[in-house]
Amino acid sequence: MYIYNVTVNIEETAHDMWLDWMKNEHIPDMLATKKFSKALMTRVLVKEEMGGYTYSIQYTTDSKETLDRYYEEDAIELQAKTNRFVGKFVAFRTELEIISEQY
Repeated sequence: MYIYNVTVNIEETAHDMWLDWMKNEHIPDMLATKKFSKALMTRVLVKEEMGGYTYSIQYTTDSKETLDRYYEEDAIELQAKTNRFVGKFVAFRTELEIISEQY
């Protein structure tokens, strides 16, 4: 299993609209690709020097191959939809391989 993690810092002025868009449009669009089995959105509690709010959105997928298919087939189109927030956020993406999961 793999996690595609997107960490985003969004400016306060765009926060509420961005958060609504993420929960009601973007995350459902990501799941609609059928390449991710679930999504977890968390807020980072550490205050950033640059201000704003920081979130981590983790999308779980079954394999590196499926994640690569997401990049090839869906990423450009879905990332382009962030244009409404240009200049209001910074983001970086990380791929994580799940080694162990315990409950």
